[in-house]
Amino acid sequence: MTIFRYKAVIPGNKIFMREYDLDAGMSLFKLHEFLNRDLGFSPDQMTVFETISGAGKVLRRIGLFDFGDGSMDKVTVEDTFRQGERVLRYVYNMTLNLFLELSFEGESEYNQRRSYPLLVTERGNNPSQFSAVYEDYGVSEAGRTQSEPEEDVFEEDELPEGEETM
Repeated sequence: MTIFRYKAVIPGNKIFMREYDLDAGMSLFKLHEFLNRDLGFSPDQMTVFETISGAGKVLRRIGLFDFGDGSMDKVTVEDTFRQGERVLRYVYNMTLNLFLELSFEGESEYNQRRSYPLLVTERGNNPSQFSAVYEDYGVSEAGRTQSEPEEDVFEEDELPEGEETM
């Protein structure tokens, strides 16, 4: 069994990242179901996989229904790999054109004790399926993570509670 590692990112976003080990023989429909579960997306939305050339051009659109390039249940991850399509764009909101880009990172060692597909690495919160803005709740408006303390700012005549003078 061949295992491919793919890295998923939201283009232009430095926070969100996932790495997945995928059974090369799995259909894009099974990958679609896995991504929906992993990212907490509603399963009743239209989605499509687009295969992307090295120049960033869409080569094929593979949907739940056949648009002429095959349907998700008939095309496997290995089929796209054999066609030289190393980047898959998973469009999870077609109205707002929201997508993840899954880039081939290499082959991984098959482990019979694991079940595939497998989430290997994750960073950042899941994107909202219905919002065009990615918000990671671990980052405040000023760009600090919530674990970083905010500077205490007091008026000159105001002291923090418990430090009042008598």
